[in-house]
Amino acid sequence: MSLRRIIKTVALVAAVLLCALFVWLWLDPYRVVLADYSRQRILAGLTRNTVKIDDHRWVYAYNDDAPANAPTVVMIHGFTGSKENWYPLAQRLRGRYRLFIPDLPGWGESERHAGGDYGFVAQNDRVARFIEQVARKPGSPLVLLGHSMGGGIVALTAARHPDQVDYLGLFDAAGVRFQDNAFGLAVLRGKNPFAVSDAASLQRYIDIVFYDDGAKPVIPWPADRIYIDRRKRDAAFEQAVLDKIGRGEERFAPGNEAANIRQPTLLLWCEQDAVIDPSALDLYAAKLPQAQRVLLDGCGHMSIVERPDQSADAVNQLIAKGQAR
Repeated sequence: MSLRRIIKTVALVAAVLLCALFVWLWLDPYRVVLADYSRQRILAGLTRNTVKIDDHRWVYAYNDDAPANAPTVVMIHGFTGSKENWYPLAQRLRGRYRLFIPDLPGWGESERHAGGDYGFVAQNDRVARFIEQVARKPGSPLVLLGHSMGGGIVALTAARHPDQVDYLGLFDAAGVRFQDNAFGLAVLRGKNPFAVSDAASLQRYIDIVFYDDGAKPVIPWPADRIYIDRRKRDAAFEQAVLDKIGRGEERFAPGNEAANIRQPTLLLWCEQDAVIDPSALDLYAAKLPQAQRVLLDGCGHMSIVERPDQSADAVNQLIAKGQAR
């Protein structure tokens, strides 16, 4: 084959692949965002998997490369969050523990049902089923971590399903009547302070959840527009969930049932958290005398992203103290 024919063949193949990529992204532009999530997952040393549990398909990331009988760490994200929020912490825990990080049903890549219940109570039972079917390994202690809304969910899981949880970590956890702040008052008025509809509201959302400017994510074009469009489509779902966990009858269920938690527990907050005010740490601590308390300075609501080293140290200490008993 002549050189000219080889060049033409390569050019034709490249054109076909480029057209296929264009069609693939045209059918679902959000794949641009998912591609970056995949990049983050690979850098964190995690593998993607799916599982059907009852009536929901879950998508989760995991790493099982750990010593025999190493503790298993399950990480549950918060409101408007996803499994990717935990990747900085996962990088620091990988190799020492078995790691399982799901998108909760209704969020991220996991399945959502129109009109489904995605509040604290329903999700806590689903998390218990995920542990039972996916994460639990005989001889491996189960460490359940939750951030924000996920903290409220896992507090209920530890209280209601104690056989499934050996250690508990609450990071900037929802579920108690913390001291009034702008975020909480807006929720009580029926607003969604996290709502994203344009570039300005996206930046406002980032500024609410992050305090450390150096940790704030930069979302380049066209991913920013694609992300904004996705959040606009999810606005009604977000509002329905927030109404349930922020203003509904079960909004304080995690705090009310925290006294039933007997497991060694970590309470970790950032002092500049503008979402779940740090007063929530003391409210949980009053119900959990066994808790290890950590209050970090210079960070906001996203402690697991803004301060992953300190968060990892706190998790390691929680497990080490529990194993030393």
